[in-house]
Amino acid sequence: MKAMILAAGKGTRVRPITQTIPKPMIPILQKPVMEFLLELLRQHGFTEIMVNVSHLAEEIENYFRDGQRFGVEIAYSFEGRIEDGQLIGDALGSAGGLKKIQTFQPFFDETFVVLCGDALIDLDLTEAVRRHKAKGAMASLITKRVPRELVSSYGVVVTDPEGRVLSFQEKPAVEEAASDMINTGIYIFEPEVLDVIPEGVPFDIGSDLFPLLVKQGAPFYALPMEFEWVDIGKVPDYWQAIRSVLQGEVRQVQIPGKQVRPGIYTGLNVAANWDKITIQGPVYVGGMTRIDDGATIIGPTMIGPSCHICEGATIDNSIIFDYSRIGAGVRLVEKLVFGRYCVDRNGDHFDLQEAALDWLITDSRRLDHGVPSPQQKAMAQLLGSDLAITGAS
Repeated sequence: MKAMILAAGKGTRVRPITQTIPKPMIPILQKPVMEFLLELLRQHGFTEIMVNVSHLAEEIENYFRDGQRFGVEIAYSFEGRIEDGQLIGDALGSAGGLKKIQTFQPFFDETFVVLCGDALIDLDLTEAVRRHKAKGAMASLITKRVPRELVSSYGVVVTDPEGRVLSFQEKPAVEEAASDMINTGIYIFEPEVLDVIPEGVPFDIGSDLFPLLVKQGAPFYALPMEFEWVDIGKVPDYWQAIRSVLQGEVRQVQIPGKQVRPGIYTGLNVAANWDKITIQGPVYVGGMTRIDDGATIIGPTMIGPSCHICEGATIDNSIIFDYSRIGAGVRLVEKLVFGRYCVDRNGDHFDLQEAALDWLITDSRRLDHGVPSPQQKAMAQLLGSDLAITGAS
């Protein structure tokens, strides 16, 4: 069977991570989120998979290749152009990406599934397709019930008693929401749906195609289903997703590595004297990371591979990406460290280089980490107690 993974978006709400990593490649304990989607599709017999790419397309293509090592077949549809020798991404929208593939050569010739490339799900796709066909639907979207106080964060779907879609509300106020069923970004289509998508222009599934189907009175249904759905559309979502995985709340994700102490998992060859480190799980530490004596690590925390956590540093409820050096005495609370950026749980971030604080958090591969001046130390203190120098450098 055939499927499509939407992977062309720029992921602006997950910046600065997506400045160098496309959203489908964002790691969930060192494994790209899109890899989990491929495993789900294969499990349910979807082995012919199209992926539309645009922003940082080569990162996705170079990792997944033709899909052989994942037990599927993958082909890519690039959306963009070359200008002055540079590859410029120019996404066509989710529906426009489908139309581009079908115009090139009809690929979607049977019932097919479309998944967004930025969520962890354990949906029974086989049952979803069965329900879609039982309805005689041309298009179906999978919905999920959420607590009413959360509806303002999602697109709400309004249906008649038979499940036929009547309208949508995009992030309505709680008191104005007509339903507590939300659009999860998981779709099932018949090939005929492509006939109503215009060619060569940006066209979105949610904001363009679905209202058009409602207006035309097409057989378009919502399929409410119970399943695990972890969205990583924004930085706070990603921060919470990692916490949930470490706490064992996400069924389809197992913590990798070996358990060296209760709740403490490591990759290969981590250099740490656990008797001289204060650590409280759940914590994952990637391979070839060094943790100096006197460091404090409080979970849920993920530390990527090849990092260096220096003496006296405190990492508390944080996510540290690979090749990060956290300087002596630095205290990080509810922070995400990614390259030259430090991000709080709400997504607010600052550039460590521009703030002259790259002696505080820097690349572990650098040989010269520098000595902070009194002015730099004062700047660090101004950032507050959750990112400060508490000891010697």
